[in-house]
Amino acid sequence: MSKQKDSHVESRMVVASRDRTIGLIVRYTIIAFALVFALFPVLFIISSAFNPTGQLSTQSLIPRGVDSPEKLLTNFRALMVDELAVYPFWNWIANSFFVATISTILVVLITALSAYSFSRFRFWGRRSMLLGILLIQVFPNLLAIVSLFLILQDIGRLADAIPQAIPALSFINWHWLDRFSLDSLGGVILLYMAGAMGINTWLMKGFFDTIPREIDESATVDGATHWQTFWLLIFPLVRPIIAVVGILAFVGTFNEFIIARTILRDKENWTLMVGLFNFINSDFNRDWGKFAAGALISGTPVVILYLLLQDQIVGGLTSGAVKG
Repeated sequence: MSKQKDSHVESRMVVASRDRTIGLIVRYTIIAFALVFALFPVLFIISSAFNPTGQLSTQSLIPRGVDSPEKLLTNFRALMVDELAVYPFWNWIANSFFVATISTILVVLITALSAYSFSRFRFWGRRSMLLGILLIQVFPNLLAIVSLFLILQDIGRLADAIPQAIPALSFINWHWLDRFSLDSLGGVILLYMAGAMGINTWLMKGFFDTIPREIDESATVDGATHWQTFWLLIFPLVRPIIAVVGILAFVGTFNEFIIARTILRDKENWTLMVGLFNFINSDFNRDWGKFAAGALISGTPVVILYLLLQDQIVGGLTSGAVKG
C-alpha cells in the first residue's frame, strides 16, 4: 500500500515538474518574441545609421562593404558637418530643444497652478470645468488643425489691422505679433501648450489630492498667502508628478510632427522631426541613412532624460493614482 502511495506521489511530482518546465518554456518564448519584436526596429535604425550606402535595398543588420571605421560615420558626418548648407541640422536641433523646453516650462507651471486651484479651492463651475477639460481631450488635435492654422494666420494679420482699426495705437510696433503667427516658433509653442493642458491637469490634480490639507491650514494660521503656500510648501512636495508632466510634455513636443509640419514653412525654422522627414519624402532621392542617423541622435537626449528621472516618474505615476 505504501509503495502505491509513493509511486503515486512520485508520478504527481513528475507531472508537476513537467508542467512547470513547460510553463517556463512558454514564458521564455513569449518574452523572447516580445524582446525581438520591440528591439528589432531599434537595431534596424542603428544599422541604417551606420550603413554608408543609405539605401533600404542594400540594408542589412550588419552593414556591408565597410572597409574602414570612417565609413561607418558617413551619414553622421554628412548630416552634422559636410552638408550643413543644404540641411541646417544644428538649427533643427536648436529649434526642437527651444520649443520643447519653453513649452515644457510653461505647461508645468500653468498646469501646476490649475491643478492646485482645482484641488484646494471650491468655486462655482469647478466640476463643470474639470469635465469640460476632460471632454475636450477626447477629441484629437488633428480635428482642429485647420482652425489652428487660421487662428495663427489671423494673429499675423493683426499687426497691420490694429493700427488701421485704432489709429491711436499706431505708435506701437505691432509686428511683435509675427512671432506668434504662421511660420514662427512662438506660434507652435502656443499650440503645444493648449494641447498639453487637459490631461496633465487631471494627472496633477490627482497627486495634489494626496497631499494633506493640514499643510495648507497650518500655513494659513502662520499668515502665509496662497501663493506662498503653493510655492514654498506644496510645490516641493509634488516633484515626482512635476517630473512626469515635464517628461511627457518634453517628449511629446520634441517628437511632434504634424502641427510643426503644418505651421512651419521656412527651412531655418523647422524642428528636427520636420527636417528629418524631408530625407524620406523626396520622390527621387530618399536617404534613409541620414534619416536614421538623425533619428538616433534625436532619441539619445530623451533616453538619457528617462534614465535620470525614472525614479521620479515611477513615484509620480503610482502616487498620483491613489485618488483623484
